[in-house]
Amino acid sequence: MRRLRESLENAPVIMKGDYPYFIHPLTDGIPQIDPAVLKDAVNEIIKRIDIDSFDKILTVEAMGLPIGVALSMVLEKPMTVVRKRAYGLPGEVEVSQKTGYSSGRLFINSIGPGEKLLLVDDVLSTGGTMISVVEGIKKTRADIADIVVIVNKSKNISAIEEKIGKKIKTIVNIEIKDGKVRIID
Repeated sequence: MRRLRESLENAPVIMKGDYPYFIHPLTDGIPQIDPAVLKDAVNEIIKRIDIDSFDKILTVEAMGLPIGVALSMVLEKPMTVVRKRAYGLPGEVEVSQKTGYSSGRLFINSIGPGEKLLLVDDVLSTGGTMISVVEGIKKTRADIADIVVIVNKSKNISAIEEKIGKKIKTIVNIEIKDGKVRIID
């Protein structure tokens, strides 16, 4: 996990209005994704989950994709993606999403009643995406076995967990202080 932590500590921070936004390969794809950092993240996820507790990996477009794909390949489990566009397929669930710097709609497909899911995402900040996705999954009547995020930036994770009714496992907890990413242990 050393490479993942170092890469976060060296991540640049920009402001999107009043919102401090860190730029990292696993959360933005910029700069290029180092396979060693991605491998660190996947190995840490595997340490925190019960591999037999879920049937499918669910991740969120866009930056959940590299994490989900790598995890799917290692665990040999199928993966589906919460998308930012509608397809109009039977059973598609639409949810509204609001983050610290944007809002939009998300669309959940290929999830059925009783399926057991591992929900994986790149970063948790305001909780807007996570809350929306969990609400959408409830509409499908699928079960969430586990939730894991690579980077937790939220200062209110317990409030988000209370709202969704699930524990969120995190790999690295950070804060942005004085324009820099700081790891919180």
